[in-house]
Amino acid sequence: MPAPAAVLTGIGSWLPTKVLGNHEIAARLDTTDEWIRTRTGIRERRVAGPGESTVDLAVEAGREALGGGGADVVVLATSTPDQPCPASAPQVAARLGLGTAAAFDVNAVCSGFVYALATGAGFIAGGMAERVLVIGADTFTTLIDPDDRTTVPIFGDGAGAVLLRAGSADEPGAFGPFDLHSEGDHADLLWVEAGGARKRLSDTPADRFLAMQGTAVFRHACARMAESSRTVLDRAGWMVGDVDRFVGHQANIRILQATAKQLGMPADAVVANIDRVGNTSAASIPLALADARADGTLAPGHRVLLSAFGAGLTWGSTVLRWPDLGQPS
Repeated sequence: MPAPAAVLTGIGSWLPTKVLGNHEIAARLDTTDEWIRTRTGIRERRVAGPGESTVDLAVEAGREALGGGGADVVVLATSTPDQPCPASAPQVAARLGLGTAAAFDVNAVCSGFVYALATGAGFIAGGMAERVLVIGADTFTTLIDPDDRTTVPIFGDGAGAVLLRAGSADEPGAFGPFDLHSEGDHADLLWVEAGGARKRLSDTPADRFLAMQGTAVFRHACARMAESSRTVLDRAGWMVGDVDRFVGHQANIRILQATAKQLGMPADAVVANIDRVGNTSAASIPLALADARADGTLAPGHRVLLSAFGAGLTWGSTVLRWPDLGQPS
């Protein structure tokens, strides 16, 4: 008897109320709205307010995905937990009323949601869970130097979640094969140097903020996402032309477009909401899925390719046929 497959049965999203537009950034830093839009595709992003944390955002997205039901396991993809220890997922599970459900964090930064999906699918395939809540949530603006014109325009805060249930591999919503990779030799292309066991926090502000080598990250992201996408499509038995929607990590509109071009996909297959939310790290893909479902870009039966790339370096992909989740609330 084949192992059960992880089937998408619920989705949720949550954004902070505070909107930070390009003009506000341009008024404070040496940049312009046009420069930001042409290089990133972003016109605004959401920023967590005082007292608003990653757990707060994750709880709201998770509640919407659960739809009043429960889960046996909570996997929270985040690189901005509420504190270094303990993990944030158990707090999310408790606030969602999930009792003693297993709960833990996964940190693969911007690839975190795909890694967490694979983890949740593994719990279901192994018979250890019937329902798994997978959440991607980050408040990345807390890691950004407010005076850095390179990173301030890019990142925003948010949370997205999906509920997985045990089902069969041939039904709509079933996730297909996963492809996951890492390359730690390039960790310093996108990292926060201090705050861990290797280097403690110091009085040097730069040590505690995100540092990014943008050109190198761009090159690696396009190549790795395209390579991983081809691998997972081959494993699924799909041709590139079979894909109706490509939902990549929303890091930069040019990365999404360049990756699609490398794959030979038409521009209208690319799902993008980066213009409204910026790069929300682990929340990126589920937020894009929730938005695309709400506006009709995603329709039942669509063949969907997911691919992400992030710090680590980490990257990964998977596929599914979009299920009928009913009308968005």
